Amino acid sequence: MPAVDIPGSKSLTARALFLAAAADGVSTLRRPLASDDTEGFAEGLTRLGYRVGRTADAWQVDGRPQGPALAEAEVYCRDGATTARFLPVLAAAGHGTFRFDASPQMRRRPLGPLTRALRDLGVDLRHEEAEGHHPLTVRAGGVQGGEVVLDAGQSSQYLTALLLLGPLTRTGLRIRVTDLVSAPYVEITLAMMRAFGVEVVRDGEVYEVPAGGYRATTYPIEPDASTASYFFAAAALTPGREVTVPGLGTGALQGDLRFVEVLRRMGAEVEIAADRTTVRGTGVLRGLTVNMRDISDTMPTLAAIAPFASGPVRIEDVANTRVKECDRLQACADNLRGLGVPVTTGPDWIEIRPGTPAPGTGIKTFGDHRIAMSFAVTGLRTPGLSYDDPGCVRKTFPGFHAAFARLPQAS
Repeated sequence: MPAVDIPGSKSLTARALFLAAAADGVSTLRRPLASDDTEGFAEGLTRLGYRVGRTADAWQVDGRPQGPALAEAEVYCRDGATTARFLPVLAAAGHGTFRFDASPQMRRRPLGPLTRALRDLGVDLRHEEAEGHHPLTVRAGGVQGGEVVLDAGQSSQYLTALLLLGPLTRTGLRIRVTDLVSAPYVEITLAMMRAFGVEVVRDGEVYEVPAGGYRATTYPIEPDASTASYFFAAAALTPGREVTVPGLGTGALQGDLRFVEVLRRMGAEVEIAADRTTVRGTGVLRGLTVNMRDISDTMPTLAAIAPFASGPVRIEDVANTRVKECDRLQACADNLRGLGVPVTTGPDWIEIRPGTPAPGTGIKTFGDHRIAMSFAVTGLRTPGLSYDDPGCVRKTFPGFHAAFARLPQAS
């Protein structure tokens, strides 16, 4: 059975680093993702005074329930949204003055709903340039806790950040959510908090997070389901090709594994076992209409194979993809049109009609790892595609191009 070794989940690695840093004791993270984003998160922890030790297949973090070891620090968050959104929250629970900045790409991405919620909780936080964006300074004196209202309609990371903060407050948090996108990522957060000793109670749109801190543990990081989507799509696109990803099965935390159900609807054979998932190409790829609000990171993957379907592919409810590393909905539309494929778009949807992508076309990545990796799948059936920034995959999978070149051949 042809198996593909997918690196650890970016989402799980970032959450695990926060939880380990906040926990009482030393935590070990097994098979964490080593990429630009996660290295940036670990570097940020180090800048705040946490100890992060690394071996080839594990990272160890000395937790500090009382917060950063330093009274002053400057942290550069690179392109990492989890770094840029989670670390200021971790710092707010400590004591000191902490300044955060990020790359131009990350500076453009919104923080406003999260920083408004932090201010409502009494955090002294100042945006230095554009309101609701990096750079920002936190003058931390701990967080009392209490009730807060949050709009997480742009990013579930806002809610995750507050959930992670809850046990570090003096009295706990009661979070009322008015809107939420990418809900499965919140389920990841709740499951991981449980592994570090905290049980969150949810009642509809209200989350009750107890005070009391986290307990150190050893935590295995499962493979990244969003990254796996490119390899699953490659199988679905090629008759007779079969791809198996060990470590992602029925018990997987990541909602993006549901992408294989979209491939099943299109005609691929999908088998999800307890500890692995397999996709086989059948030679059938049907068009469909699909709501991808909860698995929107895989929207570009579907867009990249859509031209080869027998009917139109319409992807709906993905407005939040416009505020990712780039406007992903527009980036997909622009690249597909550049390939000669008929595309129409709206504020939160894209419809792609069948077409034969033109060989030898240049793909604009917009510096976005997911655009580069998605159109690599298009390249399996379109000779001579080139990319203006193939190296942008280092954000989540530095070895992507080599791994993709080793894809199992069709049987």
